[in-house]
Amino acid sequence: MIVSTLILMATLLIFTVGKSPIFRVDRAGVAIIGASLTIATGMTFDQAVGAVDYRTIVLLFSMMIITSYLNLSGLFQLVGNYSMSKLHTKKQLLFVVLLLTGILSAFFINDIVCLLFTPVVILICRRMALNPIPYLLGVATASNIGSMATLIGNPHNILIGSLSHMPFNWYMTVAVPLSLVGLMLNYMVIAWVYREELNGLLPNCSPIIGVVHRYLIRKGLVVMVLVLTGFLIGFDPAVVASLGAALLLITRRLKPNKVYAGIDFNLLVIFIGLFVIIGGVEQSGLIGQLLNPRFVQNVQSLPLFTVLTILFSNVVSNVPAVMMLKFLIPTSSAHVWWASMAVFSTLAGNLTLTGSIANLIVVEQAKKQNVDISFSTYLKIGFPLTIVLVVIGSVYFRLLFGL
Repeated sequence: MIVSTLILMATLLIFTVGKSPIFRVDRAGVAIIGASLTIATGMTFDQAVGAVDYRTIVLLFSMMIITSYLNLSGLFQLVGNYSMSKLHTKKQLLFVVLLLTGILSAFFINDIVCLLFTPVVILICRRMALNPIPYLLGVATASNIGSMATLIGNPHNILIGSLSHMPFNWYMTVAVPLSLVGLMLNYMVIAWVYREELNGLLPNCSPIIGVVHRYLIRKGLVVMVLVLTGFLIGFDPAVVASLGAALLLITRRLKPNKVYAGIDFNLLVIFIGLFVIIGGVEQSGLIGQLLNPRFVQNVQSLPLFTVLTILFSNVVSNVPAVMMLKFLIPTSSAHVWWASMAVFSTLAGNLTLTGSIANLIVVEQAKKQNVDISFSTYLKIGFPLTIVLVVIGSVYFRLLFGL
């Protein structure tokens, strides 16, 4: 139990900071090291294999393939050019950036959407001589809010969907209204904070030049519609997504290596490592000691569980928070509690700059383009936005479920 505690604490420390303060170890590295030490100090290899939720891994991997394929087809570039051709004011550009980011993040993994959108937004802003910061803040915050709408929008929602077996369409009916309200509020906050910079008309701008494969776009969209239909009907999401990814890989027009280049293998390694580490902690009895009957009894309140979800998500990141808080889910009204965890762990990502991987992706991509987004700059948008949305979400859940 002591060894498991030390491994867990070291892992969560590096997850919080982002890297080791001494060695050159990142989140993926500590997941590998922690999992290896867990197996070496008492957990058998078979037990480690059994601790991994392969449905989550397969679903995450398959959605990455689909997203990478659509990016290579030129779909996102086509959508961006079409949107630019219809815009006239700076606020309209902000609105479209938020809307596109939010919608795409609902059906594709938000981390990947941020990875693709950030350089495009910077390119558009530079061509139009605009300050890119309000638009990039919009990409970061809208990607989190939009990804909340479905169980495939972000890694921790994919994990929650696999663990909870919630119906895909039931969760969407709960989360979509709140996500739409969040996107509108997001626009209002950024438009108000940057009201002086966002006044005025947009200058003329030439479209983004790149290769657009219309056949690949049509094929990708058809497959994506079939995958989403399978989710809504109730088929196993991992099986449906893997079939969709397999169908897209059957092509003579695109080299497989180009598709694989868009896969975030670090994220997959992080998931597998965390499954093993948390499995070792559970096996050691540490979880049982932490969640003693008195503590569990005190947490049988959805508002308190919401507060814990937000705190844990910001302290240890979303995915580890889900893996630890899953033990507090009661058997009665379990779907409601799982839905609450999915919604509020996602909203918590907007609280601070380090609240989600999506935020960090936007900041790091912007930094490469000599655009600096500081912690305080982000906080001006993220903090009030998150507080207001958490209050709205809590009232919403109270009215909807009476808990």
